[in-house]
Amino acid sequence: MGKLYAEIDARMREFVAAQRLFFIATAPSGDGGHVNCSPKGQDTLRVIGPTTVAYLDYTGSGVETIAHLRQNGRVVVMFCAFEGPPRIVRFHGRGEALEPGQQEFHALAAHFGPLPALGVRAIVKIEVTRISDSCGYGVPLFRYEGERDQMQRWAERKGAEGIDAYKKEKNAESIDGLPGLSFAGESS
Repeated sequence: MGKLYAEIDARMREFVAAQRLFFIATAPSGDGGHVNCSPKGQDTLRVIGPTTVAYLDYTGSGVETIAHLRQNGRVVVMFCAFEGPPRIVRFHGRGEALEPGQQEFHALAAHFGPLPALGVRAIVKIEVTRISDSCGYGVPLFRYEGERDQMQRWAERKGAEGIDAYKKEKNAESIDGLPGLSFAGESS
């Protein structure tokens, strides 16, 4: 049932844009370390080109995805249809985390419209090397109720200095000791 695609065509772009939730998975190199899978939402992903996607990465309690991308670049993005016809889409590729202050961060930011004043720690850009879909028959149906507002309220309470301190404490390295944010002390 699964199919491979040469690029993200208009039909797949429409499917991706309709998904309220997607998952990012990465792993460190070698036999050791922890595999990471993170849920993402809040309309943070954009298809930039036929084989390029990017998403806003908000400040969080861990930095696994960024650390793994810095180490080896391997990443997979997975979308599941929780409403409508069943479908799973996966984008395998090579990613990089672009932090505020880097030139390409600002160029990619234009694809997202106005960014929140606080909380965005990076834009993850992925060059997709394998595009596939599968049936998704095992994915349950869920109804979308709305976005959570806790993240933005948390960022506003912390303020720029508080977020910088939080990133220094929580985002300087991964749980396996890999380097995380390179600009951990700069304003978000």
